Amino acid sequence: MCERCDFIAARGSKADVEEGDRLMPAFDANGLLTCVTTDAATGEVLMVAHMNAEALARTVETGEAWYWSRSRASLWHKGDTSGQIQSVVEMRIDCDQDAIVLKVEVGGDGGCCHTGRRSCFYRRVITEPDGRGRLAFDATE
Repeated sequence: MCERCDFIAARGSKADVEEGDRLMPAFDANGLLTCVTTDAATGEVLMVAHMNAEALARTVETGEAWYWSRSRASLWHKGDTSGQIQSVVEMRIDCDQDAIVLKVEVGGDGGCCHTGRRSCFYRRVITEPDGRGRLAFDATE
């Protein structure tokens, strides 16, 4: 895995994974976990990204969000260049340990999306009367 990942345990039994107190993430075939990041105060979903073992370890170690950039194939410290550092208030893992939720406070201008918006989820999918879908921007956009 990685040098700083010694606190990440090998996968155990179903009972160990679901009821135990050890972090035993189920990384996918590419070595990644899905991470949903939300605003700690409001619960607003800000972004979805991925973490490899090193990103997970650095996030736990530093209290700031680290991700794995699939497009750049590299570690990514969110806000390192933009100033939009995500300070982790709480981290949760789901029942089978294959997804993470970060509750964060965002520094800088508060943005999280590469388009300059606060959230990457700035459009709603609307179902038209004929059953087709279309995108609608939120009123604040």
